[in-house]
Amino acid sequence: MRKLKLSELNRITVEEFKQSSKTPIVIILDNIRSLHNIGSVFRTADAFRLEAIYLCGITGTPPNKEIHKSALGATESVEWKYFENTIDAVNILKENNYTILIVEQAEGSISLEELTIESSEKIALVFGNEVNGVDEKIMTLANKCVEIPQFGTKHSLNISVSVGIVVWELFRKIYIK
Repeated sequence: MRKLKLSELNRITVEEFKQSSKTPIVIILDNIRSLHNIGSVFRTADAFRLEAIYLCGITGTPPNKEIHKSALGATESVEWKYFENTIDAVNILKENNYTILIVEQAEGSISLEELTIESSEKIALVFGNEVNGVDEKIMTLANKCVEIPQFGTKHSLNISVSVGIVVWELFRKIYIK
């Protein structure tokens, strides 16, 4: 066994990425404080060819040195939009027939492994503030709420880790059945 060289990874260019078909997932970041988390979300969105990231409220936007540090150029490939209010982002996606899926520990949430989705379903994943979670007003707009099972003492994960886990699971359910 050996590590592959960068030249062996068959990476596509930014232009090829922009022209390629996308995984029907949009990530909504609801008032995320950490610029490093935002950059990491861009990298995950690039890795799985997601449609877009919607940056809302106090969530930082590119160009930004701290976001770039962890995004490593993914802000150039991944489509993104800024919304002053998360409600506006959610409503636009609802109007375009996206299922609004909140990722939060909440009453009536579905455990991630039990979540079922249709392969043709367009999904908007909402991730909330590192301290306060998803805003209560946004919770009322959700079609479903999903939570990542956890077994330790903290009962919370870093936002960028949560994004990676949920996106991988949805990608697997859509494409790898």
